Amino acid sequence: MANLSEIRTLNASLSPKYNNPVAVFVGGTSGIGQGMAEAFARLTNGKSTIIIVGRNKAAAESIISNLPRSSDNPNDSVYEFVSCDVTLMRNVVAASKEILSNHRKINFLVLSTGFFSAAGYEATEEGIERKLAVSYYARWKFIHELLPGLNNSKNAGEDAKVLAVLGAGRGREIDMDDLGLKKNYSLKNSAFAAPRYNDLMVEAYAKRYPDLTFIHAYPGTVRTNFAASAESTAIRIAAPLINLLLRPFSVSPAECAEYMWHGVFSYTKGPFLMGPKGDSLADKLHTGPEDQADKLWEHTVASTTIADDTAA
Repeated sequence: MANLSEIRTLNASLSPKYNNPVAVFVGGTSGIGQGMAEAFARLTNGKSTIIIVGRNKAAAESIISNLPRSSDNPNDSVYEFVSCDVTLMRNVVAASKEILSNHRKINFLVLSTGFFSAAGYEATEEGIERKLAVSYYARWKFIHELLPGLNNSKNAGEDAKVLAVLGAGRGREIDMDDLGLKKNYSLKNSAFAAPRYNDLMVEAYAKRYPDLTFIHAYPGTVRTNFAASAESTAIRIAAPLINLLLRPFSVSPAECAEYMWHGVFSYTKGPFLMGPKGDSLADKLHTGPEDQADKLWEHTVASTTIADDTAA
C-alpha cells in the first residue's frame, strides 16, 4: 500500500477532470465527512460544487468559509449548506428535493452520519429506532431520493458514486425476523446490525443499478469529535482523554479522507467493501444467505416510504 504522500499524488491524478463535479456530503459538518469535503475542494482546485448536509449551520458555514476558491473564476466554486435532521425520513425527502431542485447532477454522494448514545431503544415519530435511522435508514433514503442526480451523471459519462462510511465487513449475522430491532434491541445488537445493513445496502443498490458505484467503507480509528457530541455528559467530559489515548492508534480526518477518496476514485461499477487505506475487502462481500439483501431492501422500503407523502 502506498504511503500518504503517494496517495495524495495519486488522488490528484485520479480526481475528476470534467467540468463542475458535484459532491454531496451528508454528515459533512464534522469528522470524516468534513475531511472529505475539504479534500475534495482541494483536489478539484476549488472548481466544484460541494453541498454539505447536516444540522449545524454554523459549523457548515465555518467549513465553507475556509474551502479554497478557484483561482481562475471564483464563480466556479459553489459551496452550499442544506439543513437536515436525518433522524426523520421526511426531512431526508425534503433535503433531497432541495438539492435536486438546484443541481441536475450528482457525481459523488458521501454518507457519514452517526452519533453516540448509550440509551436503549428510542423510536422516532416515524417508528424507526433513532440510532439506526441515522446510521442506516437515512443513508438508504438519501441514495433512493438522489438517484435521479446520480443517473444524470452516469448518462453524461461522468462519475456516479456513493460512499457510505461506517464499518464495512465488521457487522455480524442479523436476525431476519427482527429487522429494525423492534423485538430484541440492545446496544450490542445495534452496533453489529448497522454495519451489516450498510453492507447489504450497497449490494442491493448495485444489483438494481449496475452502472453506478456503491461503496461501504470501514475507516479505522479516526480522531473525530464523535465522543464530544455524545448525548452522555460523562462521555463528553471524557472526550479529550479518549482522543488522547487513541492518538497513537488513530489517524486524522484529513488523512482518512485521502485514503477514502483514493478508494472512491479507483472503484467503478458494482458493490465494494473498503478498508481504512482504500483497500478492497472483497472477501467480506456477499456473505450470509443469498436473499438477505433483498429482504432487507423490502423492509427498508416499507419503513421509509411513510415519509413520502408528508415531506415538507
